[in-house]
Amino acid sequence: MQPLLPTMRKRFYQPIGPKEASSPDLPVLGPHKHATPRPACGREAKELSGSSTTTSLHDDAATPSMSDKYVLPIDPHELSGILLSDGPEADDALHNPDPVRDRKADRGGSIFSGRGLANIGCLFILAVGIVALFVGYPITTYFFRMQPSTLGGFGLGGTNASGQVPGITGNFGLIDLETPEEVRMKTDWVTGQTWQLVFSDEFNTDGRTFYPGDDPYWEAVDLHYWQTVNLEWYDPKAITTRNGSLEITLSQQSGHGLSYTGGMMSTWNKFCFTGGLVEASVMLPGFNNVNGLWPAIWAMGNLGRAGYGASLDGMWPYTYDACDVGTAPNQTIGDFPANAKNNGKDSALSYLPGQRLSRCTCPGESHPGPVHENGEYVGRSAPEIDMFEAQIGVDGIPGVMGAVSQSGQWGPFNYEYSWFNTTDNLMISDPTVSILNSYKGGVYQQATSVVTVTDQEAYEFNGGKYTTYGFQYQPGFDGAYMAWVANGQLAWVMRQDGMAEDPRVNISARPVPQEPMYLIANLGISMNFGGNIDFDQLRFPSTLRVDWIRVYQDPSRINIGCDPEDFPTAEYIKEYREAYTNPNLTTWEGDFKQPVPRNKLLQQCDQEV
Repeated sequence: MQPLLPTMRKRFYQPIGPKEASSPDLPVLGPHKHATPRPACGREAKELSGSSTTTSLHDDAATPSMSDKYVLPIDPHELSGILLSDGPEADDALHNPDPVRDRKADRGGSIFSGRGLANIGCLFILAVGIVALFVGYPITTYFFRMQPSTLGGFGLGGTNASGQVPGITGNFGLIDLETPEEVRMKTDWVTGQTWQLVFSDEFNTDGRTFYPGDDPYWEAVDLHYWQTVNLEWYDPKAITTRNGSLEITLSQQSGHGLSYTGGMMSTWNKFCFTGGLVEASVMLPGFNNVNGLWPAIWAMGNLGRAGYGASLDGMWPYTYDACDVGTAPNQTIGDFPANAKNNGKDSALSYLPGQRLSRCTCPGESHPGPVHENGEYVGRSAPEIDMFEAQIGVDGIPGVMGAVSQSGQWGPFNYEYSWFNTTDNLMISDPTVSILNSYKGGVYQQATSVVTVTDQEAYEFNGGKYTTYGFQYQPGFDGAYMAWVANGQLAWVMRQDGMAEDPRVNISARPVPQEPMYLIANLGISMNFGGNIDFDQLRFPSTLRVDWIRVYQDPSRINIGCDPEDFPTAEYIKEYREAYTNPNLTTWEGDFKQPVPRNKLLQQCDQEV
């Protein structure tokens, strides 16, 4: 191989002529060729002394220094002899292609060799893995992941509207873990189908309390229930669990200017259901033949909170989805209709203020919705269904005995409060113990009710037994019904056709309650229920006991939750929260200072539907 470094002219410098060491003049440098070239970097170190002898900086006779041995010569010819070779080297083939020699390798080979197939297989597996990770996994996760559940509550995981979660040790769902497996499916009373359990409370944990925030589903109120002129103050301290039962106690304990203390609790805005069967195992308080106590288990639409008057004003006891005179105050517009203006008894049929959230509500007014296809709002309300209200005596059955009235409350009202209780619409299982209630209603409510004689040993001071009460219903119009259970047997059934349109007062049909309903249990005392109170014979304290309460629904019609899509409540309650939390607000306009949404039959709307 040829040297890579080109031939270079060799140029060295040294003094032109010797100078005396004592001469102040510096040596003049000029080109000078030595016989033997020496590297510029290889100069010997000269020992400096004070001798006056003139010396050269490059003395050929000087002894070479140690560094001279390791300095490359500057002469290219000398350098080529050290680094380069004129012959072939071992790696020349890597740098000098030879077409003839390399022809076979350059033509390539088959990919179907073992190595080729292995390479392709690895690439295929890598590609499949990438596609599965970034395409398949997200798609699979979307379709097959477990969706979070509200468990029938307001939010995820069963939280209620205020963000609370179940606090009962070991019980975090709607179904009590101690509910026996054999009762988690049940044959319904009307259709004979098998329904499933959606909520239960066995009350087996003693010492539970129901102050606000104490319980995931139940909350006791602290107020006076003035609507029915009760003689007691409802206090959360009157409610607890003991010996495997819920206990609501009425005592002669004075407070808040009243002589008695009782209790009322509900699942308002925590657990609601739409349609289904509710049953409870109950021991009634007091004696089976002493009048005066007012125990009850019942249900109400979530848009009205029991005991909070402003929330109920214009909402209870309506269940109505029509735009006509039935939505108007007193169920009349001017003197129309005459039968509502004068109910045949020289008095008005209704003193209700009008349905506040009716189908006649003007567009753009405050209304929780939803909206019908024609643009009209769905009529909303706070209907009531009573599982039982205990009383003494049954009109038409001789003797003094314990009984329960089991009712539906309605608005607007039929003429003279008389519903169409024909044989097609009314079925009483045993007329010897169940009789149509003589009370049909008044200016504030209409009732469809039957009174049934109870098990006379299922009382606190008479037998101490428990018996089962309940109600079952299917909401809406076509095929809708309501049914009641007493003493563990079907007591009576009414069909929705019994509340059909009534041309006598120009109102439309009323549906079986379609609102999400919540449960209420209470024990009070009032002159407004059951007639005279036998204070001398009553014994205090008296306690309403509930062994368990359970809710079932048709598996094809499961509808639990207080804010269903077709009957929402959450946003409306949030907007008017004070009406639902301040019991001192008794009316919507007068106390709460809120306007009633305009009714297009009564006022001019800003926009048309």
